[in-house]
Amino acid sequence: MRRTLTVAAATAALLLPAGPLPVAEAGSAVAPPGRWSAREAQTFWTAARMASAVPMTPASAVAATDPGTGQDFDGIPVVGRMFVMKGGGAYFCTASVVSSPGHDLVLSAAHCLLGTDARQVAFVPLYTAADPQPYGMFPVLRTADGKSKVWIDPRYKSLGADKGATLDVAFAQVGPDADGFPVEDVVGGNRLVTGADYEHAKVSLIGYPASAARPRLCVNRTTKFTSTDPGIPGSFLRIDCTGYPGGTSGGPFLKNYDKVTETGDVVGVIGGWKTGGDTADTSYSSYFGTEVKKLYEQAVAGAKAG
Repeated sequence: MRRTLTVAAATAALLLPAGPLPVAEAGSAVAPPGRWSAREAQTFWTAARMASAVPMTPASAVAATDPGTGQDFDGIPVVGRMFVMKGGGAYFCTASVVSSPGHDLVLSAAHCLLGTDARQVAFVPLYTAADPQPYGMFPVLRTADGKSKVWIDPRYKSLGADKGATLDVAFAQVGPDADGFPVEDVVGGNRLVTGADYEHAKVSLIGYPASAARPRLCVNRTTKFTSTDPGIPGSFLRIDCTGYPGGTSGGPFLKNYDKVTETGDVVGVIGGWKTGGDTADTSYSSYFGTEVKKLYEQAVAGAKAG
């Protein structure tokens, strides 16, 4: 089961065109190209619209062997839902804040933010159905010509989601909340770790399943998985955790999780092999190596340039 729809489009430091805007529902506001503030995002992404958002492609679960046990929990502020309008429909993936000099970067999977028509993109930390905006809303910033500020390796576009599965990572710059505060100052940020091993004894996996009112947590070890399918080449982090279907794409693999700060070292995101895996009980991540480090540095430089 692939976690989200495969879409073929990206650029080096991908700036997603806003595209033609969808028809607004009664009482909603559609931001014109070049404008997309926290207040506009809050007006557009009402509680009802967020609740109606679906993963790109939810699918049935298939049991895995000896997986870790996933459980619904109250969530942590640094992880939330990334809401996206595509083709007139409301969708979501999971995303998390990653520490950066500008305190304004979030991390998700590339296939979640890929496509020329992705628009009205906003990150909502600690979203739950019962409390849709406990820490406000942070819009993914746009350039003056309406392109969302998202960074994806250009090879992910040229190779496609299967051949480019090792590059299924995206960074996005979000604007301040309605009170003017940057996201990392409000909820904190995970530390990006690159160049680590594939195998970790204890990783916390967090994601937002489509059918759940709350996020899901599982703790288990990761192993190295090397694909034998020539159509999906490469090596990936693998973790067995029950109950991670559509919607969990982009969810962080957190090592050294600190219960006090509610942050950790992010060593992966759900994605990569078959955009996260073909069962709900085993998840994958692209390896965070040199390519991800360079992509992060591009995002930091791009965010600073404005």
